[in-house]
Amino acid sequence: MTQRHNDPPPLHDQLCYAIYTAGIAIQRAYKPVLDELGLTYPQYLVLNVLWAEDEQTVVSIADRLALESSTITPLLKRLETAGHLRRTRNVNNERQVLVGLTDQGRALQHRAGCLSDTLLAASTQTPPELAALNRDVRHLRDAIYSQIGGWDTPA
Repeated sequence: MTQRHNDPPPLHDQLCYAIYTAGIAIQRAYKPVLDELGLTYPQYLVLNVLWAEDEQTVVSIADRLALESSTITPLLKRLETAGHLRRTRNVNNERQVLVGLTDQGRALQHRAGCLSDTLLAASTQTPPELAALNRDVRHLRDAIYSQIGGWDTPA
């Protein structure tokens, strides 16, 4: 079958599909480790934001993850129930909820470090190859957002 001018290319030739399925593959590689930690991949991402900078507002966490606050609120509630973080009202602005790690949540950072090793082993790539790929994908993401707006890319 021939491709017409306006038809999309075959799925396997689309960059968006390759990136999407690579993300799924990474999450599947991480799943056994995350299961041991009692975390889902989105919860792991939230914790990563807090490990980088503790005591953030819900809005700032959502912004870092390019998500809506309403999307991460259920994740935060589950992480709080599990004892990994605490949510409190900002005394200076009652409308803001501050999110901070508990000692248990901080301790998970060291246990989750093996996820890098998991990706390294599963990908059969070298650390410099993965670093270059990460840089290239971030550059693509940032270029797209600079054109379409909607997200202030993290520094």
